[in-house]
Amino acid sequence: MDVMNVLRNIFLFLIFPGFFFTAIIGLVSTWVDRKVTALVQWRKGPPFLQPFYDVVKLLGKETILPKNGNSFVFLAAPVLGIVCVSIVSSILWTSNIYGTSFVGDLIVVIYLITVPSIALIIGGSASGNPLASHGAGREMKLILAYELPFLLCIAVVVLKADGSIRIADLMRTPLTGSVSGVIAFIVGILVVQAKLGFVPFDIAEAETEIIAGPYIEYSGPPLSLFKMTQAMMLFTLPVLLVTLFLGGFSFIGLEILWSILKFILILVVIIVIKNTNPRIRIDQAMNFFWFGCGIISLIALGLAIAGKIYQIPWL
Repeated sequence: MDVMNVLRNIFLFLIFPGFFFTAIIGLVSTWVDRKVTALVQWRKGPPFLQPFYDVVKLLGKETILPKNGNSFVFLAAPVLGIVCVSIVSSILWTSNIYGTSFVGDLIVVIYLITVPSIALIIGGSASGNPLASHGAGREMKLILAYELPFLLCIAVVVLKADGSIRIADLMRTPLTGSVSGVIAFIVGILVVQAKLGFVPFDIAEAETEIIAGPYIEYSGPPLSLFKMTQAMMLFTLPVLLVTLFLGGFSFIGLEILWSILKFILILVVIIVIKNTNPRIRIDQAMNFFWFGCGIISLIALGLAIAGKIYQIPWL
């Protein structure tokens, strides 16, 4: 009986919300992205089920292993990425739906949400292809660039919540009513753009330069897992922003409409940024995050500290 309860809890709290639900909504979000992009470019765009067709098609294709690569690491990398984003999604949805969390779950989320990018680096490096390794190197530099501003933004959230590192506590402290919170939220959106690998930060993939970078040797189910991970990230990262900065999700009455609207708003902003900017170089990205977003995030953190010390809520 205890084993059945454990399996039931794993399905209810991990597999269903973390993978199935997130994967479905993530693929739908991908369709929205592709459809809006097509309309901006005066095209019709794909049908609603096209992202699902793409995943199923890749699952049925042959997996070709690179001759000079490390096969085990090459195949394990996409599995690592999709498992970690599933766990992050489970933690976020458990906090939003049930209002429960554990001490330090924020730290776990921050750590695991970086793993899909690390998995891409590992997979590209293990392929033995010089273009893939070049793309993996770009992705590594990009992580080093945006992680510092991201952590500073999280520090603003934690400070506003009186030092709590439980996501359920952070949800009760919306930051849009304070200057530091708004600044941290804007920087957070830019960091999410880079974590997704979207324009102008699609530097690692760069199809017109290095032919998809770390993805170049992937085919069949492993490539499908990477594409699925990216789709799930497109859903999970906006959910993370809503949870940390906009008071989370509520499923009571009409409040559910406001919750959905907050997610759609962030998704639209991400898509607009993607379609209105050219790709930048890796050195430009590092300068942007270190000397641009980094300094702005420090200002936001300073304002949050001043607001705490002098009891000024709007700071």
